[in-house]
Amino acid sequence: MGKVRMENGPQAIIFDLDGVITFTARVHAAAWKQLFDEFLKARALRRGEPFHEFTASDYLSYVDGKPRYEGVASFLASREISIPWGSPSDPPVAETVCGLGNRKDDLFTAKIREVGVDVDHDAVRFVCELRDRGIRVGLASSSRNAVPILEQAGIRNLFNEIVDGVVSDHLHLRGKPEPDIFLQCLSQLTSSADPRRSGIVEDAIAGVMAGQRGGFALVLGVDRNKSGALASHGANWVISDFRNISADQVMKFLADAARAA
Repeated sequence: MGKVRMENGPQAIIFDLDGVITFTARVHAAAWKQLFDEFLKARALRRGEPFHEFTASDYLSYVDGKPRYEGVASFLASREISIPWGSPSDPPVAETVCGLGNRKDDLFTAKIREVGVDVDHDAVRFVCELRDRGIRVGLASSSRNAVPILEQAGIRNLFNEIVDGVVSDHLHLRGKPEPDIFLQCLSQLTSSADPRRSGIVEDAIAGVMAGQRGGFALVLGVDRNKSGALASHGANWVISDFRNISADQVMKFLADAARAA
């Protein structure tokens, strides 16, 4: 039988998704390239102009890490292309910023079904250890595709609560670096939500900043490239992967933080 969590012990750990539990960056990049190459080819043909493909540099400079619609607008501006913004309800065939963004979402979902999801099995092992120790485990992601990704990977039941882009839109939660999605997830995980007895796990600068702003005792940064950026922006513990971290270490960290408070 798993250990029972003490009443005043650590409460919860909340994980980001992409780059922490799963790796979908290559799928996002492929979906963006298909979207823009098809759009640019059709536009060039209509206007009798040469076609210039969407490149990896374009992805990193204008799209990576941005919300879908902002990514569309940023790239189009780089090519001096102006189209109406439209509405989030626009169909994927609409030649608007929102229409293209919705088309990208459809392409991403199709590619996830086609090529699958890469999962960090050491991260999954770590989550299971936390659950075995009586720690409530949540997932907080800005992605509207978080649940389909988890289901495709077969790990939907790994998390007690999930706050994703769909929930954020419904509740009008602010995005990172504001802490809203982490605090909302914590409130769903436990009725006596206390970030001073809880932690978050993030691989992005905006994410660790959100953890600090939310007052979480543990802001665990996953710095896979060993850049040092997460530590300088608020992570109070940094790892390069999950191979050598245990639930017992995290429980001790939170217990020490509570005693020092």
